[in-house]
Amino acid sequence: MSASAALAGIGLDLAPLLPWPAVAALGLIGLALVGLGLWRRARGIWWRALAVAVLTLALLNPSLVREERAPLDDIAVVLVDESPSQGIEPRAAQTAAALAEVERRIGALDGVSLRVVRAGADAGGGDGTRLFTALARALADVPSRRLAGVVAITDGQVHDAPADLAELGFDAPVHVLLSGRPDEGDRRLHLAEAPSFGLVGKEVVLTVRVDDLPEAAGPGSAGGFAEASAGQARVRVQHDGEPLGTMTVPVGVDTEVAFVLDHGGPSVFEIDVEPGPRELSLANNRAAVVVNGVRDRLRVLLVSGEPYPGERSWRNLLKADPAVDLVHFTILRPPEKQDGTPINELSLIAFPIRELFDIKLDEFDLIIFDRYRRRGILPRAYYENIARYVEGGGALLESAGPAFAGPLSLFQSPLGRVLPAEPTGEVIERGYRPAVSDVGRRHPVTAELSGAGAAEPGWGRWLRQIVAIPRRGVTVLNGVDGRPLLVLDRFGEGRVAQLLSDQIWLWGRGYDGGGPQAELLRRIAHWLMKEPELEEEDLRATVIQGRLEVTRRSLSEGAATVEVVSPGGGVRDLALAESGAGRAGGALAADETGLYRVTDGARTAFAASGPLNPLEFTDLRASPDLLLPIVEATGGAVHRLAGGPVPELRKVRPGRDTAGSGWMGLRANGDYVVTGIASAPLLPALGVLLAGLGALLLAWRREGR
Repeated sequence: MSASAALAGIGLDLAPLLPWPAVAALGLIGLALVGLGLWRRARGIWWRALAVAVLTLALLNPSLVREERAPLDDIAVVLVDESPSQGIEPRAAQTAAALAEVERRIGALDGVSLRVVRAGADAGGGDGTRLFTALARALADVPSRRLAGVVAITDGQVHDAPADLAELGFDAPVHVLLSGRPDEGDRRLHLAEAPSFGLVGKEVVLTVRVDDLPEAAGPGSAGGFAEASAGQARVRVQHDGEPLGTMTVPVGVDTEVAFVLDHGGPSVFEIDVEPGPRELSLANNRAAVVVNGVRDRLRVLLVSGEPYPGERSWRNLLKADPAVDLVHFTILRPPEKQDGTPINELSLIAFPIRELFDIKLDEFDLIIFDRYRRRGILPRAYYENIARYVEGGGALLESAGPAFAGPLSLFQSPLGRVLPAEPTGEVIERGYRPAVSDVGRRHPVTAELSGAGAAEPGWGRWLRQIVAIPRRGVTVLNGVDGRPLLVLDRFGEGRVAQLLSDQIWLWGRGYDGGGPQAELLRRIAHWLMKEPELEEEDLRATVIQGRLEVTRRSLSEGAATVEVVSPGGGVRDLALAESGAGRAGGALAADETGLYRVTDGARTAFAASGPLNPLEFTDLRASPDLLLPIVEATGGAVHRLAGGPVPELRKVRPGRDTAGSGWMGLRANGDYVVTGIASAPLLPALGVLLAGLGALLLAWRREGR
């Protein structure tokens, strides 16, 4: 092996001819004899001591061992940051040029191998830029004694930088080549606090803060906003894609923004701020949050016109739901009933009509009239109050009895303008089986009821139906000879459901096989409450395993196409295919992080791919602050690429400085691998014999004088 390819390591090796205890015993005996001779001052004792030493050394059998070593190259790692923040000009060009120069210079160093690790491309996730996690994976097969050093080419926004050497996992210099420009400034919108849930009809409060980094000295470009004064910024707010207006907030101060949740399910609030006087990117001028609206308790007012078997079914059904706060009144003693019973002997309470239908009417989420007839209990003005309540956003359900077809019908009151179906005066008294209409097979209230998809659902029979002609709304259930049985309608801002029979309780009793009474009434109530999952015209979007999945529900048939706007602003069309029950769906790859916007022209849906407010965009300025602790702990250095050429790279011995003015050091570890071992005895057998005998002869000669 040539001298340039191998090193020699020389050492002494002992291979005793006898076991170590025997050698030690003989050595001690010899030492004792020598000691005795010295005590007696015997002549020739030093020659005897030499003979003992030579013989003992011979028993130890020493040999000279030489290792043949092959040097191993040190490994230098270049850690390249490819996170989204590196796309800000001129960082990408600086990084590419620096990488090429570092590769050239390391390639010129003798005994140093280069390994390039690229990381951060997935930094749009919630964890930010994780360079050191990727570095640890790349060094899993590299012994720490071979690592010469790490050169990180980054903008400094690294979110997994270890705090000390113990967390780093190796002891080698870490140098940073910092991309970007010095003294960069940027405006950002920070969502300091945002709730995940809120009560429908109640305010939710978001806390936002606008920061100018570093603090701006004055106002900047309005960028489509009205110009704000110095130290203030204009913020624009949208709710589910609809503008809510703009507001002026102070820069650098937490500001509360209040919204009212107007429906259950997810609500998307988007907030963006006008560009600042200095901007690196507008990506962090926006923030979004999804707040799920939940109802505290559903307050229901149930008014039964008279006792009958179904009245108890309504009450039991509503009381069994823990989310329902029920107020129930049954008219047991109409005003016209006069039987001479003294008032003080009656146990019935007075019907609080003014409190319910005037003072506290708006506190109810749903009003149900069950087999109710006009008997003079409610003045005409209170019916008008109920009509205005529905028109303003309330919900009304009427379960009609035979009285609906007569002169005491609710249709003959001011509620007539709210009810979608007009009675003909006919009541059919015979058995029939309710069936889902053609529209009902697409409507979420009835489309997926148990058995609804069959031509004959097989539900139990009802025995009465009030004949009525729909003036508005949609008929989702049919009764006798295909006549309307359940009509759903929107009136103003509110909703109305009209069940043209008082026989649904037969399903709950299991009559003739029964039917989905509880599920149907639950769906009717939730549709009246505007629950999103029961909207007949609805658009939903979600990102699952990297794919944007879009579902559209509609009462109309035919193919549909939606427009998809990606987080980066790109626009694509997506064709949806019918999947049954009024639904159509489609999917496409979601390869960007952020909020996708999907619209069919009438409705807009949102889907989040990854976090809505990524950690990567919290601060886009190039800064070494996050990396300084580990750079200083390892003896590295930080050099700005904007300040000049790439510093010189040189090899340094262990224990020497690894950074200086204009240069970065890579540690020369001198690691090697042993390729062979050569052994040569130090004491040849003949030489040992002659030396021992010579020492003894000289001792005898000395003693013989």
